[in-house]
Amino acid sequence: MPDELPELDPVIHGKLRLAVLSLLIGVEEADFTWLRQKTRSTDGNLGAQMLKLEEAGYVAMEKRFAGRKPQTLYRMTPVGREALATYVAALKTLLGGAL
Repeated sequence: MPDELPELDPVIHGKLRLAVLSLLIGVEEADFTWLRQKTRSTDGNLGAQMLKLEEAGYVAMEKRFAGRKPQTLYRMTPVGREALATYVAALKTLLGGAL
């Protein structure tokens, strides 16, 4: 194990934010309702965490209508993909041979 422990991105390290990024990495885009169902989160908590990911530049949000129903879509940005890859690499380093 290296002498210095790697930094884990605090934006990604939150349980719900990590779950959302883990879901978004595998899809082109996802709507708010799907993310809420998959994470078993509340509207308020998910909304707050998505805002943090948006502010960090890790996800992009688009609002549109499906018929007359409003829909909020999220997609992972290239910056978010890189940040998640860096986070996973740091986590692997931190865990070392534990796995």
